[in-house]
Parts: sequence; C-alpha cells; structure tokens
Amino acid sequence: MTHILYLAGGNSRRFGENKLLYPLAGRPLYCHGLDMLATLIKMRDDCTLTVVSRYEAVLDGARACGVRAVYSPESEKGQSYTIRAGLDALALRQGDFIAFVVADQPYLTAHTMARLLDAAAPGVLCARVCFGARRGNPALFSAALAPALRALTGDEGGRTLLARPDCVLVPADSARELCDIDTPAQAQDAAGR
Repeated sequence: MTHILYLAGGNSRRFGENKLLYPLAGRPLYCHGLDMLATLIKMRDDCTLTVVSRYEAVLDGARACGVRAVYSPESEKGQSYTIRAGLDALALRQGDFIAFVVADQPYLTAHTMARLLDAAAPGVLCARVCFGARRGNPALFSAALAPALRALTGDEGGRTLLARPDCVLVPADSARELCDIDTPAQAQDAAGR
C-alpha cells in the first residue's frame, strides 16, 4: 500500500499570508493538488490519502472531499513536524510506501503522480519527480526509511534521503509541474499563465 501524505502545514513566511488559502484560478491554492489526488485515489486500490495541516480551513476542505485529515499543531516549527504528524497517523507495514506531496504545487498532474505511485516496487527505497536535470516534489519513500524520516528536524524534508544514488527518477510531463508557489509574485505569474 502507498500512503499519500498531502503536506499543507507550512508557515508561508515568504508569502506574507497563508498562501494555501490564496485564490488561484478561483480556488484556494491547496485545493488544486487536493482535488487531483482525491480523484486519482478513487481510480486506484493501492493508495490512501491523508491531508496533514494545522489550518482548520484546509482540514475542513479535506473532509469535504472525503479525505482523512490530520491536525498537526507543531507544523509552524518546520516541515519535519508535519512529516512526523503524518507518519504518526499511518499504520505502516513492511512493503508499504509513503508519498509526500506539497500543497503549493498547483500544476502537478494526475498522470505524473500516477507514474510516481507506480514506482513503488520491491527493491525501491525512494523516488522523486524530475524534469530534465531539475529534481523536485513529490517524493516517494519505502516504509523502511520511516525511521530516518521521523529523525528529520526543523524545516528539513527528505532531501538528504533523496540524494541517494539509487533514487528512482520519475519524469514529469512539464517543468511547470515542479513549480511551487512561495511568493505573491509567483502566484500572480501562475495566475497569468
């Protein structure tokens, strides 16, 4: 089983306000990825989806989509706290995988996400999406790496684990899919595309 954790608990420091609620194409930013994932898992029987956030509006939005929502009160301390809250909510078994998807990547497609999920196979420890030489999110980890993920600190994500030479690279359909929105200017640029 692959457990998708949709990480939506960040601080939005560079954005200046809660970017996850920022309207993009008529919907809050976080809804773009959430809607895509909620639709995708309905077509698969090998995945679960859990939204991890400290924002009630995001948790309510997840529940409205019929998705499990996990409150992560310490997410303001950094990404590692959101990751740990998500992992704590899972009943991982040997052979399982965890896919981490960030909520500020509105152009990630179901096609690319499905390819990442399909990378979950015996012998694979981690995988990540790329476009050409550019590496990015989302990422997939074997449950065997859960202790290392739990050991992350501060605002650290799984980047060091993904630097492994055996990390499987999964091509995205376009560079735009890897774009995340961190500033109002990036949001305005994205809205203009």
